[in-house]
Amino acid sequence: MRMHAMQLLTFTIGGQAYAIESKKVVEVLPLVSTRPIPHLPDYLPGIFTYRGRFVPLVDLGLRITGTPLTRRLSTRVIVVEINASTSALSEGPPHLVRFGIMAENVVTIRSTGTTAGELEGKELAADAYLGLLLRLEGQAVQMLLPEFVIPHDLLLSLFPDRPKDADANDRLTSARS
Repeated sequence: MRMHAMQLLTFTIGGQAYAIESKKVVEVLPLVSTRPIPHLPDYLPGIFTYRGRFVPLVDLGLRITGTPLTRRLSTRVIVVEINASTSALSEGPPHLVRFGIMAENVVTIRSTGTTAGELEGKELAADAYLGLLLRLEGQAVQMLLPEFVIPHDLLLSLFPDRPKDADANDRLTSARS
């Protein structure tokens, strides 16, 4: 099957290879300390400060396999940015949000090229964050769809709609700091 070329950031969870489209990745950080927030699902161990804002952290080990990731030197936080709008067809500017994804062995940026073998991923509602299974350089790599890692209702409660002048207020706050 033919597909367009994509740049992917690859990593592992429980010894299995996964990837995120690099255009959704803002930055890769060393493992960060978090502040726990009560009553969140186990796979959201807390929040951390990223560029002056509180950002939730997702433990992909707990989310995907039910086992927390081992905190090692190779464990990283992938900061992603997604559109949290309630509908892709909604009018107005997108509601962009950032959160961290904890992963093991964040490896490298890889390209799919213009032809990559692909197999359909599982189509289970609970696994909506798992995308296509790609064959890259002889290895099976499962796509991760960050826009579905945190359930939409929870995502909206973590990131309520911002006022229209929020960006202007952010610039003022940054300028005063």
